[in-house]
Amino acid sequence: MTRASIPSRRRLLALVPAAALALTLTACGSDAAPVVSADPSAALDTETTLTFWTWAPNIEKTVALFEKKYPKVKVNVVNAGQSAAEYTKLQTAVKAGSGGPDVAQVEYFALPELALSKRLVNLKEYGAAALEPKFTASAWSQVAVADGVYAVPQDTGPMAMFYNKKILDELKIEPPKTWAEFETAAVKIKESDPKRFITSIDPGDAGGVDSLIWQAGGRPFQQKDASSVSVNLQDPGAKKAADMWTSLINRKLVDTAPGWTNEWWQSMGSGQYAMWIIGAWAPGNIGSTIPETAKDWRAAPIPQWNAGDTVSSENGGSAVAVPTSSKNKAAAAAFAIWLNSDPEAVRSLSANGLFPATTELLKDPAFLDQPVAGLGGQKANQVFADSSAGVGKGWQYLPYQLYANSVFKDTVGPNISTDINTGLTAWQKRITDYGNQQGFKVTAP
Repeated sequence: MTRASIPSRRRLLALVPAAALALTLTACGSDAAPVVSADPSAALDTETTLTFWTWAPNIEKTVALFEKKYPKVKVNVVNAGQSAAEYTKLQTAVKAGSGGPDVAQVEYFALPELALSKRLVNLKEYGAAALEPKFTASAWSQVAVADGVYAVPQDTGPMAMFYNKKILDELKIEPPKTWAEFETAAVKIKESDPKRFITSIDPGDAGGVDSLIWQAGGRPFQQKDASSVSVNLQDPGAKKAADMWTSLINRKLVDTAPGWTNEWWQSMGSGQYAMWIIGAWAPGNIGSTIPETAKDWRAAPIPQWNAGDTVSSENGGSAVAVPTSSKNKAAAAAFAIWLNSDPEAVRSLSANGLFPATTELLKDPAFLDQPVAGLGGQKANQVFADSSAGVGKGWQYLPYQLYANSVFKDTVGPNISTDINTGLTAWQKRITDYGNQQGFKVTAP
């Protein structure tokens, strides 16, 4: 997510106007069976200019490889904003039929909304369904919406536990393998220094809490059909995660501080936080933001609820889609496919900070054995690849997740220091009410 920029990592979404997000029931039906283009890459042999909206770091280097291979196509890379800022502009441009990109980077959580409201091209028309074996199951499941394929996976964020090895060595603590061991370590860390915490949890980050619920087995959002969704933020997995983190927070073992601020990074760099539970994209941020102590950090698998399990989840990740307003759909589809599935392109994206969604690279010894500079040279890609393989199946986002994320900070946020379950109940009510107002049939326990 993936993106390595701080705002998109936090995914703190500004409240997008309801009119921009509303999905009417008539827009939610799946498309008719598409006619598959024989070869979209044929469009790359024609003089074409594509506009690509993206925030991915250094992606111009990968685009340059494409332009060298297909010299008749010029790609203009534009950073049109991140997360909600980009999606609001995108929806406006698609509605107007002009002013938008030919290709757009879209986070997985936003894809269902854009796809079901018919703002994205079904890439099955251009043979994208054949790409499925090239990608991890979790990544592909996020772009396969309502029997269509609405984007090509670009990167993922399998969860991992990043820890300050210097602190754990000092306290003779082994990296915890289970959440029970995590709790024991948290107590020991607090006893060593009352100002220390094992980690922090961000009261404004819906994606972070979603990832913890996902890994605990929760599946709170389910799309039943084009017009019906269920929301259950008190399902067994959600409650299990909320109960544990509430206990840790109430005992002052976990801090509740907004992430990504200067103060938060100072806490990471100074040793006030001993761990960070986050996606595999984090090493670049650690290395660039706290370079003085980055060498002390390492990665380990996310703790398990049951000893011996290898269950993980995702945090972040994005794909590349073609808006319906593009005037160059075939060339745009071919570019999106090449960018995220061509071996040379995928290695270029990975070298520039995006954690791969392609199975080929995740099995490549050269990738797995590559030292990660932001983690003291650890071969951490092995940890991340194993995490990717263990991502739990069945996670879905709401077809109005943009709105849901935007009100997380107003519902869960105020309750996160006392009782996360109370916050989740408030979030559920807000989400349910909004969905019903937009014409969905939303069921909740």
